[in-house]
Amino acid sequence: MYRYDEFDHAFVSERVEQFRDQVQRRLAGELAEDAFKPLRLMNGVYLQLHAYMLRIAIPYGTLSARQMRMLAHIARTYDRGYGHFTTRQNLQFNWPKLSEIPDALADLASVEMHALQTSGNCIRNVTADHFAGAAADEIADPRPYAEILRQWSSVHPEFSFLPRKFKIAVTGAERDRAAIQVHDIGLHLKKNDKGEIGFAVYVGGGQGRTPMIAKLIRDFLPEEDLLSYTTAIVRVYNLHGRRDNKYKARIKILVHETGTEELTRQVEAEFASLRDSELKLPEQDVEAIAAYFAPPALPQRAEGWENLARWKKADLAFARWVQQNVQPHKNPDYGMVTISLKPIGGIPGDATDAQMDAIADLAEEYAFDEIRVSHEQNLILPHVALADLEAVYRGLVAIDLAEANAGLITDIIACPGLDYCALANARSIPLAQEISRRFGSSERQAEIGELKIKISGCINACGHHHVGHIGLLGVEKKGAELYQITLGGSGDEHTSIGEIIGRGFEPDRVTDAIETIVDTYLGLRLDPSEIFLAAYRRVGPQPFKTALYGAAAEAA
Repeated sequence: MYRYDEFDHAFVSERVEQFRDQVQRRLAGELAEDAFKPLRLMNGVYLQLHAYMLRIAIPYGTLSARQMRMLAHIARTYDRGYGHFTTRQNLQFNWPKLSEIPDALADLASVEMHALQTSGNCIRNVTADHFAGAAADEIADPRPYAEILRQWSSVHPEFSFLPRKFKIAVTGAERDRAAIQVHDIGLHLKKNDKGEIGFAVYVGGGQGRTPMIAKLIRDFLPEEDLLSYTTAIVRVYNLHGRRDNKYKARIKILVHETGTEELTRQVEAEFASLRDSELKLPEQDVEAIAAYFAPPALPQRAEGWENLARWKKADLAFARWVQQNVQPHKNPDYGMVTISLKPIGGIPGDATDAQMDAIADLAEEYAFDEIRVSHEQNLILPHVALADLEAVYRGLVAIDLAEANAGLITDIIACPGLDYCALANARSIPLAQEISRRFGSSERQAEIGELKIKISGCINACGHHHVGHIGLLGVEKKGAELYQITLGGSGDEHTSIGEIIGRGFEPDRVTDAIETIVDTYLGLRLDPSEIFLAAYRRVGPQPFKTALYGAAAEAA
């Protein structure tokens, strides 16, 4: 992973002390909240329903054991003993005292972490495939490019006050595990006919109140032009994006109102003026950054195959966990382990300080000191020898994080919702917990197969409900919570926005509605290999509408 140089250390430390002074002035009454708000947001500090919230950046979702231990320390020292991993591959603490946040930021800085640009109308944390550098289907590791973009965008003088927040995602594999088509800019690494590295460039994706799938505006952008082309896109947006209405201020609206062809023309014209500028990436600079992400030296561990077969035969729960939570690695003697932060009945994405410490220990001992955060609110150990899987599994059992449900119906994405968020209309957490308990049987989950449920407590869609196979959106109607259901969404290389299936459901009826949807799917699928999304795309919404709403839906 990238390591700070002298400039990085000095810059982050200076920002901490600057914010410490701002906090002291706020607490002394010298700064009103209106004046303090933009200052705290620049440092990742939100004011939620009950307390301040601190959002910590985890660039492209990559952590070391040392950094994970520091997050555990902050949870213990400044919060209530836990943190919440988010769909931006970040971590949120929901209960820090404002007076102590500068100390927490200073502790973060000591392990090369910060909270800068995790809020505000700027370029946010650049995200990437959580299996980067390890996946068997990878064309190139996206993290060096994500790091280049991070360095370029940090406190960028031209792009620190954009019309609205701006999100970039990068993937380097055949399968899109970074949801690039629902980002402001999505970059897909690829090779041309000459074997040269470049990017397919997508622009104008996003969720929220107006969900849109990004448009492909460049099929192949040479590696050296990454910064100049990205600058051209953001500059066109900064000049022409709407500032009169925050609900129409994202680049997706600009793409929609301008038209893909015209926006592409504007971007290409701007790019032409920048192409041969200082923004052109020298090959040696790319190589220098890429060296930070060199894969670990993985010794051959062929004994793992025989051991694994024996362990799986002796322990059905372990066999189930391997099947569901371990994915193939580039090196056949290794696997990529998903640590599900979705124990049955638990809060999606939450981890206690003790769990964080234990995961750090496992990463240090068995995973070459690497941990990843996925946008699906799970953690990843990307390089685990098959010979060590049983020891890792036992370690996870000891901290109640060995649920074998990655990609299954209980692997639910959920935002904090009305339990924490000042913007929410409805609660997400209790609903996720209830659904998890209803479908918690391992046999039931295996019968259903791959099914992604995503829950948002408001239209801002932090829970990615628009791209859930089943999406749940909490709304407020006549002072009460109501949940709208969408079906058929997906955030992979075949991105689709879910369709609203009909009128909403009261909180105590939602889980029954989900069960009706699942039972309908099980009754119409061609065979157990046809997953929910494939079945929905084959038959459409009508069978599910009929099952949920009866004869009235047939007539409609």
